[in-house]
Amino acid sequence: MPRASKTDSPVAMDETEIEIRLGQLDDYAVTFETHKTDSDPAPLFVGLPDDSCQCTHLGYVVKGRLVFRYADHDETVETGETYLARPGHRPLLFAGTELVEFTKQSELDQTVAVISQNLGAAKVGG
Repeated sequence: MPRASKTDSPVAMDETEIEIRLGQLDDYAVTFETHKTDSDPAPLFVGLPDDSCQCTHLGYVVKGRLVFRYADHDETVETGETYLARPGHRPLLFAGTELVEFTKQSELDQTVAVISQNLGAAKVGG
C-alpha cells in the first residue's frame, strides 16, 4: 500500500515563504506544506486559465488557516478542517499554517510548469 509521511518525504521547495515536502501515492502527489510568512501567490498562476490554479486539491489544515479565492466568493479553512479546493482558485496563505494536500499528479505537473516559469521570470526580473 502506498504511503507517505512528512518526515520521509523529500523537500521539494524550501524558500523564505514556504517549505514543501512532496510524497507520492500512485497517481497522487501529497504535499506537506509549512507556511513561514503571509503570502499571496496569485502572480505565480498568471498564464493558467483565469490566472488561477486549475488543480483539484483535497486537504487537511493541521494548524493555522488559508483562504481560497474564487471569482465569486472566498472560502476560509482553519485548523482541524478538511477541504476540497476546486479548479479556479487562488490561495491566500498565512504564517504558521501547516497543511497536507492531495492532488492528481498530472494536474499538479501542468500547474507547476507555469509556476516554475513565473518563478524563473521573477528571479530574472527581480
